[in-house]
Amino acid sequence: MTTRRTNPKVDAVIVGFGWAGSLMAAELSRANMNVVAIDRGPWRDTFPDTPLTADPDELRWKTRRELLAPPHDTTLTMRNTLDQTAVPQRDFGISELGGGVGGQGFQWAGMAWRFNPWDFRVRSETIQRYGMARAEDGELQLQDWGITYAELEPDYDRWEQIAGVAGQAGNLRGKLTSRGNPFEGPRSREYPTPKLKTLRMMEIFNKATSEMGLHPFTIPCANVSQAYVNPLGVTMAPCTYCGFCSSYGCGNYSKASPQTCVFPALLNNNPNFRLITNACVTRVNKAADGKSVTGVTYIDQNGSEVLQPADIICLTAFQMENVRLMLLSGIGKPYDPLTSEGVVGRNFSFQTVSGADLWFEEDHINPFIGAGGLGSQIDDYNSDNFDHSSLDFIGGAGILTLSRDGTPIANANKLPPGTPRWGSGFKRAYSNYYQNYGVLFNQGTSMPIKRGYLDLDPTYKDPFGLPLLRLTYDYARNDRAMATFTMNRAIQIGKRMGASQFSAFNFAEKPFTTAIGASNHTIGGAVMGADPTSSAVNSYLQSWDCHNVFVVGASAFPNNGGYNPTGTVGALALRAARAICGNYARKPGALQKG
Repeated sequence: MTTRRTNPKVDAVIVGFGWAGSLMAAELSRANMNVVAIDRGPWRDTFPDTPLTADPDELRWKTRRELLAPPHDTTLTMRNTLDQTAVPQRDFGISELGGGVGGQGFQWAGMAWRFNPWDFRVRSETIQRYGMARAEDGELQLQDWGITYAELEPDYDRWEQIAGVAGQAGNLRGKLTSRGNPFEGPRSREYPTPKLKTLRMMEIFNKATSEMGLHPFTIPCANVSQAYVNPLGVTMAPCTYCGFCSSYGCGNYSKASPQTCVFPALLNNNPNFRLITNACVTRVNKAADGKSVTGVTYIDQNGSEVLQPADIICLTAFQMENVRLMLLSGIGKPYDPLTSEGVVGRNFSFQTVSGADLWFEEDHINPFIGAGGLGSQIDDYNSDNFDHSSLDFIGGAGILTLSRDGTPIANANKLPPGTPRWGSGFKRAYSNYYQNYGVLFNQGTSMPIKRGYLDLDPTYKDPFGLPLLRLTYDYARNDRAMATFTMNRAIQIGKRMGASQFSAFNFAEKPFTTAIGASNHTIGGAVMGADPTSSAVNSYLQSWDCHNVFVVGASAFPNNGGYNPTGTVGALALRAARAICGNYARKPGALQKG
C-alpha cells in the first residue's frame, strides 16, 4: 500500500453492499443521513453484465462461476477439531460469495423464507417441551435470539414487499388455510404477488405427499409472478420460467436482487449516498475510550490506505467477513471453546442437508422450465412441527422438490447409479433421464456446538498481511441423527412418487468439509441475544461493546433454521435500520440494557 488519506466524515458507513447493505443504505439515506457504502467487488448490474442475451450462459456462470468472488479473495482455513491444524480452502466449496456489488443477492436462487417461530426460541422451547437434558446434552450450545417471530414479522413483511415475493399464505393473521404452509408463523397480509405455477415435478410430489397425509405447498419465491411495483417505486417484470436463476443474474428483471429492487431507488439522484467499489475494509477504528468507533480503514483499488470517518458503522458483509472484521478490530471478546466464554466467533453453524435423487420412466418433467426457488415443500418434519420425544435429536428439515433448471452441463451428472460415464451407454441414459430426473432435497436445521467457532488463524495471512479466518467445526450428533431421519422420510416419499430408481444422500454422515458445497448457508459468529455474556450484538444487531457498531447479516443467527437465510437477513437489516433512524440517531447510545 502507498499513501494514506482521509475522506470527509459521514453519518454512516456501510461495509458490504449486498442485500443487507443496500437495504440499510436505502433506509438510512432516506432518513437524511449521509451514507457511504464500501464494497470489495466491482460495480455490477443486470445491464450490461447479464442482459437476456448473456444471462443463459451455463458455461460462463454456472460452470466457471464468473459472478462469484475468486477463492483467493474469500479464503479461510478449516479444521474439524481443536487438535487438528487448519489448512486453507483452495476452491469455492461452501464459500460462494458474490464477486461484485449486490453480493450473493445478485445470483441467488430466490427461495424467500421466513424462519419458524420455534427457531427464534429454540432453547426455551426445547426445555419447555423436552426438558433441560435435551437442551444441554454436553455438545449443543443452544440459546434464544432475544427476539420473537412476532416482533420481526413487520420487517419480514416489508422485505417481502420490497422483493415482490410470490407465494400463498398458509397462516393469515392466525387463520390457517389449505393453500399455503399451515406450519408457518402468522402473517399480517398476503404475499405481494401470487404463487408461481405448479410444474410437473411439483405435481408428482404434491399428489404423493397429500396421499401420505402430509401438507405440500408452493415454496415462496423471489421471482414476481406478475408485473409489480415495489414500495421503493421500482418496477419488476413477471417471471418467464427460463430456469436461469441460481448462479445467474436475471435479464428479465423478475428475480429480486439488490440491483433489481433497491439500487434504482437508492442511486437515482440521491445526494445522501455514495458508493465506493473495489475497496477492501481492513479494520474498524476504535475510539480512545474503547466504547465506540470513529470510522473504518480500507485499501482502495490503487493500493492506497484510506480512512473513512463516520458516526455509525454498519458491518453488512458476508457472515464470515463480518466476524473477521470484528476480530481484527478488537470489537467484543473472542470466543474460547474450552470455557464457552467470549462472544465473537461463537455458535458457527451450517445447513444440514440430506435427500434423494429420483429417476422416473416415460414421463415429461420438462426440467428446462422453472425458476430458482420454485418447488413444493412439506414442513411436517421441519423445526419442532412433530413430536421429538422418542427421537435423539431436535429440529428437522423442509423436504422439498425443485423445478428450477435443466442446465445440460450440470445435469449430465444426474444419472442413476451404474450408468456409464461416457460412450453410447452414457448418451442413451442421458437422452432418457434428462427428461425424467428429480430431487428431494432436505434443507435442515443446524444446531450450534460448543466447539464450533471462528477465530483468526495463527499462521496464514491474506494479501494485506492480515490473518485469515479459521473455522473449527463438525456436524453435531444431533444434526447427524436429524439428517438420517429426514433422509429416510425422503426415501418413503420418493417411492410413493413412483420413482423407478433413487439414490439417497446425507452430507452429514461424513466429517464436515468446506470443499463440498452441500450449501453455502453459513451462520453465526456474531450472534444476537439478550445477554451480553453469550451474544455479540443485541436484538437490534448493535454491538454490546461499541454502541455505534451494528453487525448485520447471518452472522447474527444463533442457530440455523430449515430454510434459506436471505429473508431473515433482510428482515433483521430493516429492523436494525428502523432502530438507528427512529432511536439511535436522536440519542446515540445502547438501545438495550444487558
